[in-house]
Parts: sequence; C-alpha cells; structure tokens
Amino acid sequence: MKLGFFTANFTEKPLEEVIKMIAPYGYESLEIPAYEGNGQLETADVLKGDNAQQIKKMVAGYGMDICALSNHSDSFLIMGPTGKDTDFIYQGTAEEKIKHGTQSLIRTAQAANALEAPTVVGYPGVENWGRFFFFPYGQGWAEYEQQFAERFTPILDKFQEYGVRFAIEIHPNSFVYDTLTALRALELVDYHPALGYNLDPANVMYLGLSVELMIDRLGERIYHVHAKDAQMVKQNMPLGGALMQGDMKRLDRSFRFRIPGWGQTHWKDVITELSMVGYQGVLSYEHEDVTMSRMDGVEKTAAYLKPLLIKAPYEGRTDKLFSDDK
Repeated sequence: MKLGFFTANFTEKPLEEVIKMIAPYGYESLEIPAYEGNGQLETADVLKGDNAQQIKKMVAGYGMDICALSNHSDSFLIMGPTGKDTDFIYQGTAEEKIKHGTQSLIRTAQAANALEAPTVVGYPGVENWGRFFFFPYGQGWAEYEQQFAERFTPILDKFQEYGVRFAIEIHPNSFVYDTLTALRALELVDYHPALGYNLDPANVMYLGLSVELMIDRLGERIYHVHAKDAQMVKQNMPLGGALMQGDMKRLDRSFRFRIPGWGQTHWKDVITELSMVGYQGVLSYEHEDVTMSRMDGVEKTAAYLKPLLIKAPYEGRTDKLFSDDK
C-alpha cells in the first residue's frame, strides 16, 4: 500500500507547488482534481499535444505517480440534483447539466488513460436525497435504479474502452450511500468491470455503518481509498444526532471530519481488512478537518499512517507444519 495525497486539499495552488509542499513528508502518489475549472488540471489541456507526458514527467521527478483523477464535481450532475442546488457547478437546464456531467466524466477517463492513472473517482449524484428516507414513500429510492443503469452503463463502456476504472465514492448525498446500495448498483449494471468504489471511512461512519464490513462485502471492487477520519462528538450527539445541519465549525456540531488518527476510525483494522481482500493500492489523504490547518494535516497524517501501511501481502510459510498454509 502507498500513502497518497489528494491535491484538491490546496486547489488554490498550482499542482507543482502542492507537490513541492508535500514531497518532504513521504507521500508517494497523487489524486488530482479533474472537474472543469478546478485550477490544477484541465482534462481538455491534458489531451493536447504532449501535455500528458510532461505532467507525468513532472510528477515522477518528485518520486510520485498519479493514482487517480477526481471528478467529484461534474459527475454529480449525471443523476442530479439538476436544479439550483448544482448551479454552482454548471448553470443550465436539467438536460444540459446531465450532458455536461456525462461528457466531463468521459473526458476525465480519457485524461486518466493519457496520464496512466488507473482510476477516476466521482459521484453518481441523485436528484432527490430525500428518497433516502423510507417514509412516507418507501418505493422512492428504487425509482432511481433504472436511471442509474441507463445513464451509467454507456459511461462505463467508455471507461472500459480507455482501460480506466470508475470508483464511486460512497456518500450519504448520492445514489450509492451504503453497503447495500453499493452491491445493488453493481447488479444494476451487470457487474460491469469498470465499476467499483472509493472507500472513505468518514462518509461511512456518518451513517453508523461498519467500515470493516463494507470492505469485506465489496472486496475487489474497492478501487481507491480516502484517508479521512470522522468524529461523532459525544457531548453533542444527544443534541443534533448524525443528521445535524449547519456549519462544520459550530462548537455544538455533532459530527466532524478529522484527519486520520484524530477521529474514531480504527485504522489498523481498516488497513487489515483492505489487505485481506487484496487491496494494495493507495490511501489518499483528504483534508476536511476544521479543527486544524491543512499543513498540520499533511505532517500529522504522514507521521500517523505511514508506519501502519502494509507493504506486501502475506507470502505464506514453507516449513512442514504450514505446508498447506493453514
């Protein structure tokens, strides 16, 4: 496993400047934003001339590679919301937003292919998150299943054509929000080989799910992992519960994102389960912790996680008592 860095943590800075900042801390791989207007990497530019080669050369010069491109923003438009909620991403009619999100995501797969990045991370979106609630209309969520299959199967076909995987980030504000909806999504696209998941333990904890169980159930379909932690603030849970609204900086907030080691994720257990299902990829550090600076997180995350990463899977024993690797 490798320790990665999501350069969107510093989207206000050029890509190479971010790499220079983090290189001394031992980060080995990069997840780079690729939605339109992100300020670090525009997919249309990547696909021009030898730009992809130059980017790869620059990244390699710092001893790193590119593990993933992120299209968390534009991809949200494919299933929505397509109203005012997403005007900050792209302004247009519902049809125009869906088209923009679809084209942007496919172009991100092209750019990932050019950069030799195996994975694109994003969201499928969902028009009405209220369907998450079973009351008063219990059939609501199922109505989006056909839409997911129809809109994403052609996209996944393009991903397969480019030799790139799409890793949906499992998130409460999306069509895939827990272990069961993740398994169902695979069924809906006939277990398309291009579809898998980005595991973010903080998002999973938000709904009280078991991170370790999710890893065991999704197994080889985990294509990418975010190194992000979460804290259910015990003194505030009786006040607001897990679905509390409001600014993350509120002192009475019942849920906070944290950097790894400062929340309630059991990282040794998570890393163990990842290893057990054969994951040898990257843990990409994402900073959304409002209690400390991003550079605090850069330093502390590397110091905490690097000693825990499993470098290689168990190779078995060859002595007589363990000849069958029991």
